[in-house]
Amino acid sequence: MKSQLTFSKISIEVSDLGQESVLPDILGEFNIQNKTKSMLGEYEEIYEGYGQLQSIYPYRLQNTYNRKLEPKEVPVAILENEHLKAAFLPTYGGRLWSLIDKQTGTNLLYTNDIIRPSNLALRNAWFSGGVEWNLGMIGHHPFTMSQMFTAELTLDDGLTPVLRFYEFERIRKVAYQIDFWLEKESRFLNCRMRIHNQNEQVVPMYWWSNMAVPEYPNGRVVVPAKEAYTNTNGVIEKVSIPHVHGADVTAYGNIETQVDYFFDIPEEQLKFIANINQEGYGLLQMSTRRLRGRKLFCWGKSEGSDRWQEFLTKEAGRYVEIQAGLGKTQYGCIPMAPNTAWEWMEQYGPIQIVKDTLQDFESAQKEVTSHVSDMTKLHSLEEELLKTRQLAKTKGNVIYSGSGYGQLENMLREERHLPPLALQLDFNSPDTRPEIWKDFLQNGVFACPAPTQVPSDYFQDDYLYQKLDDYVNRKDSNNWYAWLHLGFNDYYYKKFAKAKESFLNSDKCSANSWAKLGLAAVYRIEGDNQNAISSALEGIKLCSNELSYAKDVFKLLNNCGAYSEIKELYTGVPDEIAQESRIKLYYIIALKELAEFEKAYELLMEDGGLIVDDIREGEDTIGLLWQEIYQNLYPKGQEKIPHVFCYRSF
Repeated sequence: MKSQLTFSKISIEVSDLGQESVLPDILGEFNIQNKTKSMLGEYEEIYEGYGQLQSIYPYRLQNTYNRKLEPKEVPVAILENEHLKAAFLPTYGGRLWSLIDKQTGTNLLYTNDIIRPSNLALRNAWFSGGVEWNLGMIGHHPFTMSQMFTAELTLDDGLTPVLRFYEFERIRKVAYQIDFWLEKESRFLNCRMRIHNQNEQVVPMYWWSNMAVPEYPNGRVVVPAKEAYTNTNGVIEKVSIPHVHGADVTAYGNIETQVDYFFDIPEEQLKFIANINQEGYGLLQMSTRRLRGRKLFCWGKSEGSDRWQEFLTKEAGRYVEIQAGLGKTQYGCIPMAPNTAWEWMEQYGPIQIVKDTLQDFESAQKEVTSHVSDMTKLHSLEEELLKTRQLAKTKGNVIYSGSGYGQLENMLREERHLPPLALQLDFNSPDTRPEIWKDFLQNGVFACPAPTQVPSDYFQDDYLYQKLDDYVNRKDSNNWYAWLHLGFNDYYYKKFAKAKESFLNSDKCSANSWAKLGLAAVYRIEGDNQNAISSALEGIKLCSNELSYAKDVFKLLNNCGAYSEIKELYTGVPDEIAQESRIKLYYIIALKELAEFEKAYELLMEDGGLIVDDIREGEDTIGLLWQEIYQNLYPKGQEKIPHVFCYRSF
């Protein structure tokens, strides 16, 4: 059959994502990269810490989801030829959801049986399964739970369909696109990536293609490397592979605890990684030279690892991740020059090797390398990359629209007499969130809605905020909404004194809950807990029905040690907020701190144990909480932490 592209829907159980947070991330939702020490030599160049962020501003968090599953029809784009069937999710970041080898009927990827958000991404919400395309910042990208621009076009032959996803990323301020196609006789899915930095300065850049693959019994990861970077107790070190501390870590069943291994592939080597089962069959991913890094992530086999694997799925089973990235590791971004486009090709498809070669890593490595070498002699990905440069600059027919921020960026670029974003990408969108900024640019007037209205979305741009600063100082100093946005922007840049002044001006113009919480965050940074608590409590009186706002207030009170205030506030919030799992967790913590151990224990163990919907990867709060309460109630007790609370996997 010839290659085909179709758009349809699949039925799957999905948890409600809820509404985006009403305010930007001012309290620091994530700790995606903790500070680390390095034991590396002077020639490694892994850019530790470069491009690290403390906030995901201007994006809002996706933190009001729950775990209740309901059947839902989810849009899907399917590329298919006689050998492969690839399914993508346009409304979930363009994720490659499954890749079926028609010859064997096998899905080469791990595909979850549910879409249930959990707290592992930059904006909080994330789900496991498929191949995720992570751009810009260290971690699971801002669009992983969002609809992407989706377009269709064809190769130069006018027959072979091409599926394209693209977006404008607001922190690095770059446009990026991903083109997929299946040639008629090919057993490999072609993926052509392009990132375009049209800024006038170097930007930190990050890309990792994150492949969830089945955790095969006696499975092995094969990669053309002899060394890997890893983080051991907060120290980055380089280790020889396959054996680390006596265990062959490429046979991932030997790995005891959660760990990353970033394989250091020599410059001259082919760039590939494979996940192979005990019969010698599995997924092979290979790429052009620019995508130099490869990684294995394994949850391990501790009780906490098992709990996470259960938490993220229903009955789909266990998985590991293999990844491919621009950098050697994920400990930092890499610098991308101004006015530069980075392009590369990836291919995904089946591999079958002689199973006897899997007995040791070196034999498997030699066999897969020979296999890839034979393939690339016949069809070089580097040649394919050059051959398809015109494709990358060809417009497509838009099927689904993404955000309206690329359009706003183009308006800003036009005003500054700069060329527009990649002309082949149509950023027209019905998205109304940027409308206040568009009106401001076009008409010179910044909207001033009622202070009870939830603020619209945010945008990060120095030129735009200088205009806004001039606006309030020269034209409309009584605009509470303009002062609010200036406050958040100053807060992001750690200009806390200026942010405080802006929030005070906003609240003085018109008392509003949004500025009050901004003020509370500034007071907290200044070490003024009393005013931080007072301001947060004043804010929630004006905004008692927004879950994301309540979560921020309870979090701030908890950080300030305001346990009596948490207890009192909890009894007065609406029941649907009081019953939310994270809010309830803060309340139980407060009861524990106030020595009300029996009541705290009763609530914690209710209905088999509290399940916190947005428990964070690496967060051990609830296990430690149970332990402390239990030891106070039963000083001589020896009971271990219940499995339901056991999330420590490292």
